[in-house]
Amino acid sequence: MSNRILFVCLGNICRSPSAEAVVRQMAAARGLDLSLDSAGTGPWHVGEPPYAPMQRAARARGYDLSAQRARMVSAEDFGRFDLIVAMDPDNLRDLEQMRPAAGGAALALFAGYAPNIGTDTVPDPYYTRDFGGTLDIVEACAAGLLDQL
Repeated sequence: MSNRILFVCLGNICRSPSAEAVVRQMAAARGLDLSLDSAGTGPWHVGEPPYAPMQRAARARGYDLSAQRARMVSAEDFGRFDLIVAMDPDNLRDLEQMRPAAGGAALALFAGYAPNIGTDTVPDPYYTRDFGGTLDIVEACAAGLLDQL
């Protein structure tokens, strides 16, 4: 069982903090004890809270992102986590390139846990502006991930 899971997107201000919050809440409702975190592959927003429109959309569904702060994936994360989940194939490629020679955490696409959504990508609402649509996909992927744990 993967007890330690890291969610990864580009800047760690929309998709991955949302995935962390959604999985955290759904796992608690199922009585699962997981260690969760999120990070980005890029440095643009390190130390910043999640994007305000993403926070508002998440809050409207009962998810609180306000305590999270963006950080970058580190080499140590590959040893600290059992599973690192990427929001899109570009993030997955970046993670594969960052992976230490010793390996470590398993890598997966978040959308792979919800094959019925018809895409391998959790769309980035920073660009699409569809925060609700992204949360729909995140919730479907979160449920699928937890079903597999």
